[in-house]
Amino acid sequence: MNSLLATVSDHVSTFRQLLRLPVAHLYFDLAIAPVNVRSTYRYYTKRHPRYKIIQHKSWGAALIDLQRFQGDADYLDSIKGRNGGAHHIRRARARGYSVTRIDRNDHVDAIFAINTSVEARQGRPMDQHYLEKQHCYDKLSNFSYYGVLDADGKLVAYANLGRYGNFHAFEQLMGYRNNDGIMHLLVGDIAAGLIDQGLAHYLMYDTYFGALPGLRQFKTMLGFTPHRALYHLR
Repeated sequence: MNSLLATVSDHVSTFRQLLRLPVAHLYFDLAIAPVNVRSTYRYYTKRHPRYKIIQHKSWGAALIDLQRFQGDADYLDSIKGRNGGAHHIRRARARGYSVTRIDRNDHVDAIFAINTSVEARQGRPMDQHYLEKQHCYDKLSNFSYYGVLDADGKLVAYANLGRYGNFHAFEQLMGYRNNDGIMHLLVGDIAAGLIDQGLAHYLMYDTYFGALPGLRQFKTMLGFTPHRALYHLR
């Protein structure tokens, strides 16, 4: 009985936490790329795999409200501190890493090496499509492709970023596991660039509560916070 009451109490606490989430209106604009934007909208708004009465990526969407910041320096200042991402970003730069736009077809071998560098991520085995080498990548018109290069020009991390409307979202984010701060640098530089460009209201990195503690901490360090996302198609 005590364990049942504790479980009910946990659910009530979680429900109350969800109700207090800030609301973000995320707009999908078909004019950007009709096929990809529509299919992504359908994916984001389909039924949640566990909680059928809510949408797939609605409660607890991990977002940075980019319009809060006056510029990239303001954003970096917001993630300072002992547990902030700015420290790791500085460390990565000091060790010779840099972020740049990439053509994935110039880095086929490096991407495959990154994808197969570990057998599992976030407590789950790597999906099969990561274990199969892709020899040619399509370039979607509403996507930007970024990479982290080391001091010798080797690709050590990459990100695929989709533009859907008033928000951008990471659709793939992968790198080698090391303690150099390369993933902090990658995400932080992309966020800072979007702020300076002024092209988006929000940056999304999947959801918050479904992630393991380590990934939740990483998102928090870079300024992502959980929101209730309301999706609109126009």
